[in-house]
Amino acid sequence: LLIVDFFLSFRWLVIAVGLVRAYLAKGSYHSLYYSIEKPLKFFQTGALLEGYLLIAKYLPGIVPSSVVLTAFQVMSRVFLTWAVTHSVKEVQTEDSVLLFVVAWTITEIIRYSFYTFSLLNHLPYLIKWARYTLFIVLYPMGVSGELLTIYAALPFVRQSGLYSISLPNKYNFSFDYYTFLILVMISYIPIFPQLYFHMLHQRRKVLSHTEEHKKSE
Repeated sequence: LLIVDFFLSFRWLVIAVGLVRAYLAKGSYHSLYYSIEKPLKFFQTGALLEGYLLIAKYLPGIVPSSVVLTAFQVMSRVFLTWAVTHSVKEVQTEDSVLLFVVAWTITEIIRYSFYTFSLLNHLPYLIKWARYTLFIVLYPMGVSGELLTIYAALPFVRQSGLYSISLPNKYNFSFDYYTFLILVMISYIPIFPQLYFHMLHQRRKVLSHTEEHKKSE
């Protein structure tokens, strides 16, 4: 597990370094997506296995809501990476793409650093604090980037008919990807608050426990 967590943290460090190097070379944050496009696709797709293992760990029992929310987060990121950003080339230059990539990167570096040091039984308070505090800004930042990117993709999806299936056809089935993307955006309304307030609850529980432990010493 220690090796796995270290690797998962390292993969996001690769993306972070790629972003910084591209910014220093270009002197601009615009279109930095192209500098990390390949590793982002590779690493984010690999997260599907992580999400599968997380859910499988709790089967055949009841899957905790926190695990379901995490699985949704993994799937939404893979969806954003491939079905939106990769598929709609026009949005790849949008600043909103950089917004969610930076939020994902910082969040995951902190998260897997937290897991790694926890397994070593030597968790610095700063990492614990960052794990349960910086999400307050990073989660809304990531979600805003995701929603703005989907929104920016809508006109191009409607114009091109991307992934849509029209009637009549031999399967007597139709699918409108434009409408589907709108439904995806709407789905953030019930899901994001649950994830956010779950983390706020965890923050109160973990950090208050830490403070009480310090006082007792």
